[in-house]
Amino acid sequence: MSFFQRNRQKLIDAGIDPERLPPGQYHTDRFPVLHVGDVPHIERADYRLSVFGNVANPVTLTFADLEALGPVELTFDIHCVTKWSRFDTTWKGVRFRDVVALAQPAATVAYVIEHAAHGYTTNLPLADCLRDDVLIAWEHGREPLEAVHGGPVRMVVPHLYFWKSAKWLEGIELSDTDQAGFWEQNGYHSYGDPFREQRFWGD
Repeated sequence: MSFFQRNRQKLIDAGIDPERLPPGQYHTDRFPVLHVGDVPHIERADYRLSVFGNVANPVTLTFADLEALGPVELTFDIHCVTKWSRFDTTWKGVRFRDVVALAQPAATVAYVIEHAAHGYTTNLPLADCLRDDVLIAWEHGREPLEAVHGGPVRMVVPHLYFWKSAKWLEGIELSDTDQAGFWEQNGYHSYGDPFREQRFWGD
C-alpha cells in the first residue's frame, strides 16, 4: 500500500469522508510554509490594500477599513499544489465581494489579478472570487495571521490550489482580460482545481 493509500485509509478509520481529499493529495494537520521571497513583516497599522483596474472608484483601504466592512468567520478545507491538504481550517476576514463592491467594477470585468509582496501576482476568474467562502483574511485558527502564512492580510480561495490565495496581499486588480501570474508563467495551471488535479499546463 502506497503512502497516499495509507493516508486515505487513516481518514476512513477516523470516520472522515475520504472524498474530501482531492486525488493526489495527502491529509496533514501541519501547515507547511511555502512562498516566494523573504517574509515581509508589516504592522496592521501600516497595512494598505489597493483595489484598482477597470473600476469606477479605485480605493485604498487600511486594516481598519477592512474590519469595518463586517468580518465573518468560516471553516473549510484547503489544498496545496505540493500535495498536502488540511481539513476544517478556520479563517476570519471580510468577503472578497464586499471589498470589490466598493470599487464599482465595470460590467466587462471578468478576471482578478492578486498583487502581493515582492511583485508576486496570481490570476483567477472574477466569478470564482465572488463565492461566499472567498475571503480577504487576517486570522487563522482564531489567532492573528502569522507573517509566514501571509499576515497581516492574505487572500483565501479554498476551492482552488492554495497558490491562488496570495500571501501579503497588496492589491486587487479588476481586468477585462486574463493576465498570467508568477507561477502561471512558470508552468502552473491557469485555474488550479484540486479535484481535477490542475497542477500544471496541460492538466
